[in-house]
Amino acid sequence: MPSVRFSSPEDIPAITRIYAHHVRHGTGSFETDAPSEDEMARRREEVLSRQLPYLVAEDADGQVIGYAYANWFKARPAYRFSAEDSIYVADGQHGRGLGRLLMNALIAHCEAAGVRKLIAVIGDSSNAGSVGVHTAAGFTPVGTMRSVGWKFGRWLDIVMMEKTLGDGDATAPTP
Repeated sequence: MPSVRFSSPEDIPAITRIYAHHVRHGTGSFETDAPSEDEMARRREEVLSRQLPYLVAEDADGQVIGYAYANWFKARPAYRFSAEDSIYVADGQHGRGLGRLLMNALIAHCEAAGVRKLIAVIGDSSNAGSVGVHTAAGFTPVGTMRSVGWKFGRWLDIVMMEKTLGDGDATAPTP
């Protein structure tokens, strides 16, 4: 049974491999060149510096088979209560409930961190797996932006979804 825990610097090689596969073979990420381990470590540190979660899923043998994190939706401080989620599952691990496991843990940690709105920016409108995981977790669609990315010789859409956490906009956030 896979488990979820907070990531550590030692997880960066596995995280980098998982993400590189998605960059090279998938449309869930609009990056076209896979980042280095140093770049992935920098990105992880940026997330952690904002007191947001960066999680990994590991199998019974302790191998990292997926990861998830949330970062500010936009870089400006006014967005600090709205975060964008990212979840990536290792090749060959899809269809086992790993995305849902990571999503549920990420939602709980985001809410604990004070996030009031979790936003999904799903690459490729035909990405049924990601749309399904988000829908199952209670996200609602807010729109599709058509043909905003060009990858693998074709135009790609992005699907926007959102989930209110905690009190949402009913109360002012606490610092």
